[in-house]
Amino acid sequence: MAPRPFDAESDITLVAAAVAGDRDAFAALLERHYDRIHGLAWHITGSRSDAEDVAQDVCCALVERIGSFRGEAKFTTWLCGIVYNACRDLKRRRRSFLGLGERLSVLAGLTKGPDGRDLHDAMWVRSAVAKLPAVYRDAVVLVAGQQLTHGEAAVILGVAESTVSWRMHEARRRLGEGD
Repeated sequence: MAPRPFDAESDITLVAAAVAGDRDAFAALLERHYDRIHGLAWHITGSRSDAEDVAQDVCCALVERIGSFRGEAKFTTWLCGIVYNACRDLKRRRRSFLGLGERLSVLAGLTKGPDGRDLHDAMWVRSAVAKLPAVYRDAVVLVAGQQLTHGEAAVILGVAESTVSWRMHEARRRLGEGD
């Protein structure tokens, strides 16, 4: 049996098929949106390795969560919310352990530290937004990095659209002061 061509189908059609048990439709959704999942995770975490972990976790979680998509927002907005929350959860877990275990394992030679690409890429990403408080940084990552509308970012962040607009304005102002 030849694979079904999903390129022209909308996300809504693919979601409906995936919820109904169509594995090919689910695979097409993942293939279509994996770069967005990974890219957003990378922007938020600043680490290629963490982004890969988050992306894998999100893809696995989607198997269970795809049925909860109600279509009240675009699929990409809903998906970015899941990725954003997964990154936030990762940061929360890391803070709870203070990163001690990770640092010790690198020192003991049990795992590798970040490779040169991670360090270069993280420096590049952070250089543009390093001075910003987290609320501004999150808005910038979602709006500028993921090209979401202010309304879509507001849904993910759980704030009013006007708040996202103000945060973006404030982020631009603060970044401009650094010139």
